[in-house]
Amino acid sequence: MAIGTITKVSGPLVTASGLQGAKINEICKVSEKGLIGEIIELDKGVASIQVYEETAGIGPGEPVETTGAPLSVELGPGLLSQMFDGIQRPLDVFMEQTDSDFLERGTEINPLDRQKQWTFVPKKSIGDKVAPGDIIGVVQESKAISHRIMVPNDARGTIKDIQAGDYTITETVCVLDTDEGQRELTLTQKWPIRTPRPYKNKMTPGEPLVTGQRVIDTFFPTAKGGTAAVPGPFGAGKTIVQHQIAKWADVDIVVYVGCGERGNEMKDVIDEFPELIDPETGESIMQRTVLIANTSNMPVSAREASIYTGITIAEYYKDMGYSVAIMADSTSRWAEALREMSGRLQEIPGDEGYPAYLGSRIAEYYERAGKFSVQGDDGQREGSITAIGAVSPAGGDISEPVTQNTLRIVKVFWDLDASLSQKRHFPAISWTESYSLYDDQLKDYMDSDLGSSWSKMVNQAMSLLQEESRLDEIVQLVGVDSLSQKDRLTMNTARSLRQDYLQQDAFDDVDTFTSRTKQFRLLRNILAFHKQTQEAIQLGAYYNEIMEGTTQLRERIARSKFIPEEELEKLNTIYNDIETTVQEIVEKGGME
Repeated sequence: MAIGTITKVSGPLVTASGLQGAKINEICKVSEKGLIGEIIELDKGVASIQVYEETAGIGPGEPVETTGAPLSVELGPGLLSQMFDGIQRPLDVFMEQTDSDFLERGTEINPLDRQKQWTFVPKKSIGDKVAPGDIIGVVQESKAISHRIMVPNDARGTIKDIQAGDYTITETVCVLDTDEGQRELTLTQKWPIRTPRPYKNKMTPGEPLVTGQRVIDTFFPTAKGGTAAVPGPFGAGKTIVQHQIAKWADVDIVVYVGCGERGNEMKDVIDEFPELIDPETGESIMQRTVLIANTSNMPVSAREASIYTGITIAEYYKDMGYSVAIMADSTSRWAEALREMSGRLQEIPGDEGYPAYLGSRIAEYYERAGKFSVQGDDGQREGSITAIGAVSPAGGDISEPVTQNTLRIVKVFWDLDASLSQKRHFPAISWTESYSLYDDQLKDYMDSDLGSSWSKMVNQAMSLLQEESRLDEIVQLVGVDSLSQKDRLTMNTARSLRQDYLQQDAFDDVDTFTSRTKQFRLLRNILAFHKQTQEAIQLGAYYNEIMEGTTQLRERIARSKFIPEEELEKLNTIYNDIETTVQEIVEKGGME
């Protein structure tokens, strides 16, 4: 450890001299108040320190003491259902300890509860040889998640002692004989947040992440272990999209990072999530959720650390063999924190004032996602991290640096269209501008799961939506009467796809989530109606006859998205009625 003296204070950036022997990214205690800071630049004992707390009232001449350790998170039982700030201080405990609704400087709080006891069940025996990543036992962290206690990355040896029982996270549960002597293992381990956790292999994702959002799952799916970005202007629904995925995605663990978000949006998360029931377990989804909150009124430098805190926790559960989804809302505000610190360091700015290393930092974050074969003695354990980041470009201009650097890395682009949100069409994901590069990888999986016709149906639906865009230009020039009867039917089907399929109500108890099976049947019915009516035109029926004769049928198709999951047989009934109804119209027209 080294002790230096503050020479300059510039907002969250503090310069201190006399820190010979200090290292980059080392944590410091700044001033007599003991504020937490991290060294981000060193020059012959002069350190630039980014302070994670408010620096008002701090001045030159006050002491700075290094701790000898980088900024790290504590990993162990008790992470789930918690809300931490950007540097892993539990906010509920913080409020109790300080008796304040606001952060108080210099407050030291343990990330995990030191008093609670956990029931440890060994999976190894005395005499077993263990290596990094091996599971030595389990703790039931929640009803939904069994917490697997792993050998830390720097430990290897033979188990000398291991006992079942109730332990706090600081008590020894296992003793190893190592080459360096005895090593005591507890239920926790620490890991520096800026260092990716090691793994055996990184594999190509091949299983879709089911979100229950029809526009995503049908047209622009992402994979478990994939990366996605949700850029869009204010009010387009980025946060709601991420909330929906966090609620309904078929993953084991969700890490939600509110990075520079408004406080009321994080309050919505706190209010809604405990009331939501996980369909797989029947328990609250908070039992599989970790929240990281660094709202817009919290220290800006801690905002920069928050997404690294989140991704490190995600990696920890991935190493246990779980599938994890991490939501960062929003990376634009994280990038603004980078820009502010870069400006105070007087670095040469890049595009729009962002630092020149913006692209590499974004890449470093998203590259920590993926599907992995993880460390461990069984050799079969696999885990995944799906990273979904919201981007908030000023004025919705996606040509700005944060969006462009993000799109170079991620493989799924969900473009939020302001014109759709103004029409109250949500999710406001544009089907003409969005894309997914996982389509080819996931096509075979979806066809085997839902039937070989799924990919054909998706392609046909997208073709109809694109054809509608072309026909709409003609209609605006010369009117709808200029279209042929077949084209008018195409416009009708495309409208049904938009309003009855892609538009989804996040606040409706039934429509908020749609299973794969229901998505298949909804889309099948709309396309079957299109096929039958097009054939009816060929057989001599008229457009107006078809519209008048299928009024009730079209209403049933439109309302079918509100059919509960347990009543999906009604969708098969509608499918059977489509051919019958249209056939009656053809026969009636022929008789007349």
